[in-house]
Amino acid sequence: MSTEKSGGKAGSGKGSAGARDMRVKVKKAGKLKHSSQLWLERQLNDPYVKRAKELGYRSRAAFKLEEMDDRYKFLKPGQRLVDLGCAPGGWCQVAAKRIGLERGKGCVIGIDLLPVDPIPGVELIQLDFMAEEAPALLTERLGGQADGVMSDMAANTTGHKKTDHLKIIALAEAAVEFAHSVLAPGGFFLAKLFQGGDSADLLTALKRDFTTVRNVKPAASRADSSELYVLATGYRRKTADESADA
Repeated sequence: MSTEKSGGKAGSGKGSAGARDMRVKVKKAGKLKHSSQLWLERQLNDPYVKRAKELGYRSRAAFKLEEMDDRYKFLKPGQRLVDLGCAPGGWCQVAAKRIGLERGKGCVIGIDLLPVDPIPGVELIQLDFMAEEAPALLTERLGGQADGVMSDMAANTTGHKKTDHLKIIALAEAAVEFAHSVLAPGGFFLAKLFQGGDSADLLTALKRDFTTVRNVKPAASRADSSELYVLATGYRRKTADESADA
């Protein structure tokens, strides 16, 4: 699915030579860098951005979570969920709707370094999820262990592909460690990765601790992006005490 569409097809129909490109283009402005101009044009012509505004979603990323759940059905009524790096809140909105939060079912907690505008029914905490006190605090607020940990976080980029990929892997590994601290048996873990680079160790560890591990590329991810997600379901990691008894 293309994220950019033009208004006419070249070479089709009468007067095709005069077919107009219906995409919005940003006129060159002295204060805008070329890269910023291209980003703004892409946003203005992205159908997911337009649809997100129409539906009241805070980001186009909401559709990625919807598409993945439509296919794999990991969001269920009454679940207790944690959304790491939740700003601006699109995933929290989708999760709240799908677990029945408006009907008093389940719990969604979003955590981020940045402040996030309130979302009905969702508890938002401004905190570093890697802080020592974070797992205990989240478990207390959830009222027990989590049924799912989600992360759409992406590390700040440097422009150097290898360095940026290592930062993404390190962030995902930190999210996995957090998940081990709060997940209930049978729970799921969902996190953003990028294609290429060394993610083999992370995937191997997930396959050891979860029943099923999948790489997922939702249609709402831009076609030119190397972004993908890892979805691990059926959490089964043994505690230290269980391992000693085995």
